[in-house]
Amino acid sequence: MEGRNEQRTGLLYGIGAYGMWGLVPLFWPLLKPSGAIEILAHRMVWSLAVVIVALLVVRRWAWIGELVRDRRKLTLISVAAATITLNWGLYIWAVNSGHVIEASLGYFINPLVTIAMGVLLLGERLRPVQWAAVATGLAAVLVLAIGYGRPPWISLVLAFSFATYGLIKKKVNMGGLESLAAETAVLFVPALGFLLWLAATGASTFTAGGAGHGFLLAATGIVTAIPLICFGAAAIRVPLSTLGLLQYLAPVFQFGLGVLYFDEAMPPERWAGFALVWIALSLLTWDALRTARRNRALAVKLLATAAAAPAAATPDLLAPNPATPTPAAPDPAKQK
Repeated sequence: MEGRNEQRTGLLYGIGAYGMWGLVPLFWPLLKPSGAIEILAHRMVWSLAVVIVALLVVRRWAWIGELVRDRRKLTLISVAAATITLNWGLYIWAVNSGHVIEASLGYFINPLVTIAMGVLLLGERLRPVQWAAVATGLAAVLVLAIGYGRPPWISLVLAFSFATYGLIKKKVNMGGLESLAAETAVLFVPALGFLLWLAATGASTFTAGGAGHGFLLAATGIVTAIPLICFGAAAIRVPLSTLGLLQYLAPVFQFGLGVLYFDEAMPPERWAGFALVWIALSLLTWDALRTARRNRALAVKLLATAAAAPAAATPDLLAPNPATPTPAAPDPAKQK
């Protein structure tokens, strides 16, 4: 029962995280004229401030000593920080440069990349439907590359970087708040140094844009921290395959915003490429649901068999075994 409650909680955290990420393209254009790197640096600095406040509220500090003593986990946290930095920076640039749809494609193909990583890095074996989905995804990338006149590198970098981040978070196995605190602590010094350099050279927009603009830049900490805390909490509670399914929420919202709100072009070849991606994701979803249903049925059958076995074995334990000879009565003469 406790494990089921944990998974339900993780599911809610995952829905919250991906739902917020799906709507975040509405926020980044509000930060212009700040450039993507300056916005990224503010995300790092203000995220740590938000996380420290949260840690003060919950009073959880013991993990810091444990993390510092664990070199392997500290290394993984540093790699995760570098990976999410790449993902953040490219995503901000893509949204503010009019590539919302291409950015959404990155998160559509992310589950396919996660599966490919499982095969290449973890030695996992794919079922036939999963192979078909991966092949369809590769075909979609080729169609989109022809349509764009170049490989969809924004989508590919976003997909690979976030899949790597999710894999590392799974291996680190820390709470969402703690892991985010560690990652932002790693990023804080270089980010603050860059912002101070911008201020010294007169290129900073933090104060030049007025109090409202400065407040929005500071709000990047909240916009960044809350979804990542939810994602970290979900990553340690639900299987990686479940996170892959939940990931569809964010790109669906992003794609809708790109088409309907930002009015980005969708020529026929892009529709064809996206259609192939959606077919691949449909295959993955169908296969995952079918496998989960089959596993549940098998578990119920095994439990029923295990419950019936002791009941059937009890009468045999009480009945005499005819193959066992009855001991002879002692001879009184031999006892003398």
